[in-house]
Amino acid sequence: MLKQRRERGDTLIEVLFAFSILSLVIIGAMTIMNQGTIASQRALETTLVRQQVDAQATTLRFLHDAYVAKFQNNGTYDINTPAGQWSVMSSNISATAASSFSNVSTCPSPPSGSFILDASNAQYVNGSAGQLVPASTFAQVTYDANSGALSQAQGIWIEAIRSQASPDVNQKNTRYIDFHIDACWDNPGQGPPMTIGTIVRLYEPQS
Repeated sequence: MLKQRRERGDTLIEVLFAFSILSLVIIGAMTIMNQGTIASQRALETTLVRQQVDAQATTLRFLHDAYVAKFQNNGTYDINTPAGQWSVMSSNISATAASSFSNVSTCPSPPSGSFILDASNAQYVNGSAGQLVPASTFAQVTYDANSGALSQAQGIWIEAIRSQASPDVNQKNTRYIDFHIDACWDNPGQGPPMTIGTIVRLYEPQS
């Protein structure tokens, strides 16, 4: 009789308790795995977007250097050359202040006057042409598979701000353009959108 009592099975309460502990362990493990996956995706997207921003900055510097090398006072430039592309781009600058990403809950639309550069052939693309669109995944510039031309700028754009005239006589001929390269896309996890921004200051040659 004593042996039969010692060999009795688990009670229903003990089984439910064991399942509860197992469920908590599984949920905790899945949560940690999910957080790790989101962190990895966020890091990968950030790296890819930084490469896109760097490509825009490099193209800006290339166009600027080409323009400086060809600069002539009141000169004209072939639109099909890098110097001509810089001339067209700089002539379309109208903004007086750049937009801000502070405390944004959703990615803003690129402001009027924004543009993007086709880094594959150093071409200026006016934002009014409709290529500036929200990011479907992460901020990136996409290209047509057949022609190789710029197709869309998803969640990435450039705002150009020209310096104001300085009252300082020693700086009156020092003019520059601040190019704000902005990128914004949805956070792969919860929270505010992901944003990256940098400023490239390039000085305009004077006669």
